[in-house]
Formats: sequence, C-alpha cells, structure tokens
Amino acid sequence: MSREAHKMYLTFWIIAVPSIGILLHGTMAFNTAEKGFQMCMTLRENTKDLRHHNLNAIPPNLPAQTEYLDISYNNIARIEDGQLINLTQLCFLKATNCNLRFISPDAFANNKEIKVLNVSNNLLKIISNMNLNTLRVIDLSGNEYYGYALPDHFSNFTHLEILALGSKNTISLKLKDFTPLKDIHLEQLILGEGIQVQEYEPGSLAQLRYLKRITLNVSFCQSFVIFDQILVDLNQTQTQELSLVKFVPDDCHVLVDPFTALKNFDGLRKITIIQTWINSTVMVKLLKNVWHSPIEDLTFINIVYNEDTPDGMQFPNQNTTTKLKSITFDGIKHYQYRYPKFNISVEHFTHLSYLKFSGTGMNILPCNLISAIPSLQILDLSDNLLEESGFWWPLCKPTEIFPSLRHLSLSHNRFFDLALISKQSSQIKLLESLDLSFNSIRLTGPCSWSPHLTELSLSHNNLGNGVFKYLSTNFKRLDLSKTGITTISQKVLSQFPSLTHLILSSNNIQVIPLNLRAPVLQALFIDQNAIAYISEGVLDGLPKLETLVAGKNPFSCTCDSYWFVTAMNKSLLPDWPLDYSCSTPPSYADTSLVNFKPGNLSCHPWLQAVVSFSVLTVIIAVFAIVFHVCDGVWYTKMLWVWIRVKRRARKGEDRLLKGSFNYHAFISYSQHDSAWVDTQLVPTLEGTGLSLCIHERDFVPGQWIVDNIINCVEASYKTIFVLSQNFVQSEWCNYELFFAQHRAISVDQDSVVFILLEPIPPDSLPSKFLKLRTLLRQQTYLEWPKDECKKHIFWSSLRSMLQIGDKGIALRNVATNIMDTCSLLANEG
Repeated sequence: MSREAHKMYLTFWIIAVPSIGILLHGTMAFNTAEKGFQMCMTLRENTKDLRHHNLNAIPPNLPAQTEYLDISYNNIARIEDGQLINLTQLCFLKATNCNLRFISPDAFANNKEIKVLNVSNNLLKIISNMNLNTLRVIDLSGNEYYGYALPDHFSNFTHLEILALGSKNTISLKLKDFTPLKDIHLEQLILGEGIQVQEYEPGSLAQLRYLKRITLNVSFCQSFVIFDQILVDLNQTQTQELSLVKFVPDDCHVLVDPFTALKNFDGLRKITIIQTWINSTVMVKLLKNVWHSPIEDLTFINIVYNEDTPDGMQFPNQNTTTKLKSITFDGIKHYQYRYPKFNISVEHFTHLSYLKFSGTGMNILPCNLISAIPSLQILDLSDNLLEESGFWWPLCKPTEIFPSLRHLSLSHNRFFDLALISKQSSQIKLLESLDLSFNSIRLTGPCSWSPHLTELSLSHNNLGNGVFKYLSTNFKRLDLSKTGITTISQKVLSQFPSLTHLILSSNNIQVIPLNLRAPVLQALFIDQNAIAYISEGVLDGLPKLETLVAGKNPFSCTCDSYWFVTAMNKSLLPDWPLDYSCSTPPSYADTSLVNFKPGNLSCHPWLQAVVSFSVLTVIIAVFAIVFHVCDGVWYTKMLWVWIRVKRRARKGEDRLLKGSFNYHAFISYSQHDSAWVDTQLVPTLEGTGLSLCIHERDFVPGQWIVDNIINCVEASYKTIFVLSQNFVQSEWCNYELFFAQHRAISVDQDSVVFILLEPIPPDSLPSKFLKLRTLLRQQTYLEWPKDECKKHIFWSSLRSMLQIGDKGIALRNVATNIMDTCSLLANEG
C-alpha cells in the first residue's frame, strides 16, 4: 500500500453551541478546597462557616477544635495579633472577598497547624511576612499589591506545594521576586491576574528550580518575546506542565509564531490552553510546534474557536510522527455559526491513545477521523448531544471503527435504548469499559453485551431494582449510583461472580444484608443511602474487600452501631471519619460518629449478665459475711419462731376455747441442768406471771413417776424440753419426750417447745432418740444465747409462746370454782 493510501485529509464538524465556562478562580478555589480538605479535615463538626455574617472582625470564643474556618464575604479589614490565638487546631483559613487590607506578621503565631491559607480577592497592598512555616497551600491572587516580591520569610515555607499570586496592578516580573523560593520544592505556581506583562527580567522564573507545574494567567498579545524568555527560563526548572490562561485576548492579531520555544522545552510534557480566543491560524502554529516538541498531552479548556481562513484549519503534512498521547477539547464556543473544519492527516498519530471531545455540542460522530487513529484506546465524548442514531449512523460501520478502543465514555448525552446500545457496542471488539452515566437510559428489552465488556456505568439513570436483569455476568466493575435501587441481595450479587468494584452511591438502600457473598469484591461504595447501621459480620462474605465507602448515611448512634464504631477496620474506609455523622437519636444529631462512645457494658447483653451475676455474687457474699458476723442465723430463727407462734395462735383460737390447762408449761430437763432451770428459766417465766410445772415441786408424792409425767404433760399448755448433752443421756427425759410428742399428735396442736442449751447435732443423737432427731430437723427450736443483748429476745419469744394459754387456764379455774360451788350446794341440800 502506498504512502498516499495511508494519508487521510478528513473534515469533522461540531455544532456551534455555547458551553459553560470555567473561571480560573473557580478552578483554583475548587482545587484549593479539595486539596485543603484532604490535608486538614478530620471531622465536619470542626468546620466553622461564617460567610455572609456581616462581620467586622474575627469573632472571639470560636470553638478551640475548629479545623476549617471560612470568614469570606464579610467586612473584615484586618487580621490582628491574638484574634486566632485560641484556634490551635486551625488548619484551613479562608478569608476571600472580605475587603481585607492588612495581616499582622504575628497574626498566626499560635496557629502551628495551618496548612491552607486563602486570602484571594481582597485589598492587600503588600504580601505580608507571615510566620506560617507549616503552609502547604497559599492563595494570594486577586489582590492589589504592585509587585510579586515575596518576603524573605517565604524561604522557611519548606512544605509549600501550591502558590497563587495575582494582582491587576502588577505588570512586571523581577529577578528578586521569587528568590525566597529557590530551594522550595514547589508543586504548582499560579501566576497573574489576566493582564498583559510588560516587563520581565530574564532568570526570574528560572530560580524556581524544583517547580513541577505552572499556570500563567497572563496575556502576551504584544509581548511574545517575553513569553519566549519565560519558556527559556522554565526549561531550566523541572516544569512538566504548562497552562496558559487568556493567552490571546479577543482583539489580538497574532502576526508571529508565539510557540517556537516549545520545540526546545525538553522537560515539558503537557500544555493546556484555557479561556483563550484562538483562530485557525494560531491553531496551526500551535500544532506545528507541538508536533516537533516532547509534549505528550495537549488540552483545550473553554476556548473560543474562530476560523479566520476560508478553508478552516489546513494543517500541512509532516514528515515525522508526533509524540502526542492525549488530546482534549473540553468546552468549545464557536465564533461563527457554521461547522468548523479541521483538515489534518492523522497518519502520524501513532502514539495517540486518549482523545476527548467534551462540551462541544457534537451530535454526530466523526467516525472516519477517529477510526483512522489505530492506537486510540480511550475515547471521551461526554457532555454532547449524541444519541443512538448520531453515534451509530449508517456511514459509520461498527465492524470497522475503533480497532483498539477499550474505554468509551458517552456520559451526559441523549442515549436511551439500553438494548440497542448493548447490541451496537458489542461490535467494538476490544471494548472493556462503557460509561453511560447521566443519560435517559430505559430498559427496553433483553441486552446482548460483548464478553469483553467488563466495566459499565449507568450512574444517574432512573432504572430501579430491575436493572440487574439486563446486565452481563462478565462485569467486573459496575457503577449504579443514583439509579433508584432500594435493595441489594445475595441473589443479585450471585449473578456477577467476577465483580470486583460495585458503586451504589446515592440510592435508597436501607440495609446491607448479612448473607452477602462476593468472593472477589474489592471495592464497595454505599455512601449517601439510607443505611442506619452496618452490622457485625456483614463483611464476612467479602474476604477481598479493600475499600468501603459508606459515608453520608443517616447513621443511628445506638448500640446498633457499636461494632462499626469500635471494632470495624477503619483502614477500609477512605472517607472516615469526615463523612460519618449521627442522624438519630436527636441528642446525637450531627455528632461525628467517631465521637460516639457507646458503652461496652450497655451494648452487650451477655456482658451485662456476667457483670450482673458477678455483682450479685459479691453482694450475696458480703451479705453472708455480715449475716454471719452479726449472728443473722440466730435472729432469723427467733423471727421464724415468733411468726409461727402468731400464726398458730390465730388458727388455734377455737381449740383453746375447748381446752383447760393448769400450767402454762411443763419443764423437762436433766438434773445436771437444774442450776440453769432454777436460776434462769423458772424465775424469769414465773416472774412474768406464768405458771410452770417442774417435777421436783409439782409431782404428786407416792404416785408412779410415769403417771406424774403423763398428768403434768396433759395439764400443761406446752411442754418445754431443755436440750443438752445431759438431756440425751437421761432415761426419764426420753419418757417425757415420748409422752409429750404423743399428746401433741393426739390433740393436733404444736405443744412441744425445744430450748437448746448447747449445740446437739441431730446426727450425733443415740438411736433411742430417733424421734428427737426427727423433731430437731423438722421443728423450730430456741437457742440459749451467750450474748446478753440477745437474751431479752429469747425470753420475749418464749413468753409469747406460753402466754397464749392464759385464756384456757382461766376457763379451767372458772370451771373448778363452779364445780366446788355446786358440790357445796348439794351437801347443804
């Protein structure tokens, strides 16, 4: 095939519609905020937003833990010493658009943590010599100083990464301006305020030896010689990326070639043209120099394109291949209302792997142009007006286009038929990734996906839970954020055995099931859903999980979140703890989840049981010790005797009305215990009016001793046995016990009282005292206390047991008197 056969001069057209512009300061603010949040923010509750508060000064008594403070859009003219003295944790200070005129050199003396300072768009006349050695990002653009001379103290900013300088009063760059930064490893310099530079001292920017990226917000319409000198100086640094903002004003006529120095810029790899008026003539000059330079990335952002030649951009044939690997058009406005023409040979784009046409108004694919780039692997056609009929139009044969394409983005377009898209995209043989986010996708029928397609984004399309039925089992990465999904189940996940990344952000999922099983899943995004808590064990079925993004959910600060807060491996959470806060209960609303400290005891019932049992055991042990030391057993027995006596007194009232007794008690004791009976028992009881029967005094002389025992037992309300070791050795005591128990059974009353003078273990009693052994086990007895303070309780209990018989004895006495009276009357008669 001849060389001419490979040569293609193609024209593609782009509809001329306006696109949204990107302001430099907006971009800078976004980058600063994004980088600042990454550097500084740990908890959202440590932010303080005081914008538009009509402040005249920084308020005192701000929370000491404040990390981010925004006082923009107020009327704060000065930042004085001591105003921030209490904010020792302050990391990000933003004070834009607040008429700031002065910053004291010692204003930040106590703020050793500040990493980001943004005082852009104010009225500062000089660049203050600030004592902020921790600074990593500082934005001084949009002020009113008359030069870019940096104070000597900037040489101490050894951590500085991003510096933005800009003033409409500064039209020159001098050698001494950047001297303090000559040893600083600066990542990015943003310089200028959109006006034309009129003076430049050679070597000024060459001092920034370690600079990596530079953005020149400077016009060079009448001073391209200065631009050449700047490029020469930057070539002596480590600069790899150059961005030109408003490089050519609208009314500028470029008569020379301003880009000749690019060919000799050895380290430059990327050039970006931003917010610039550019015509077809300037475009040709730019491409000619880029073609022969080491530049690999050429980007146009928000440009206005004008064709100042009748045939559009006619790019001459080149003898060498370009090193360009990436070309981006992101936002194009067209000066004339006709399709622009690019006449260029793509024969030598042998390294081009990335191509982006975004925000161009494209409604039909320039198929032949793109298909002529055999090395193209990534094509981004987002934010256009494409639909199925414009992308796969009749002259664009799907079997011949995109020979090497692996990643295709059709985001923010007008596609709607998922079945057709799956069928047509399967013709792109090597396609691995397809982005259909922000369209109007509908589930119109069965889908037939290419087996090579493993990544799909359907984000921001209202599809619902049914979308899973239309997806390929070969998918490894799925983005289904904001698609109306409400549940995720094991049944769904089982359809995708190769799934490694699943994005379900911004849906309405309430629960992550415990039975989820995804053996190869590495990343799961479930942020901005309706999840109140993540249960323990939910990750057991995800052994390969490395990333879990679950922030911005309405977490419940209760025991349900105990495991997640205390035991969850936080290294899996890249957004922890910034995006995790409590929603319920109301008392914890907006509290950072990292500050929720649930009690270990309150959230573990089993631990509560163990602790309760332990505490109860200790209490019982202490009570038992106190009970033993204070003779609680004895007091308990006395209480039980008293209760039983009272109960039996109520039950035995009718029995007492029928009975008659001569004595309150018959005393049975051993002669060896007579001393205690004579000196303690008898005097005490009879001293209270009780009548006692004792064998030495009340047995009838000459009567058989057994009859005396029987008569005395039956004539007494109770029989008191004084038990001791002597008692069990007495034969007569055994008889008395036998008769007393027999009488108690026969009259169905509890007429036996035991007094224990000394301990007698029931198991130690002789066999002839088997009944006594049984009674001591079953019946309550009184123990004679050794402690004097307990003896009155003993006597009180014993008296209460015997005094119940008073009424029976009185009736007996009345009956006796009546019988005697009747006998006398009979004799008289």
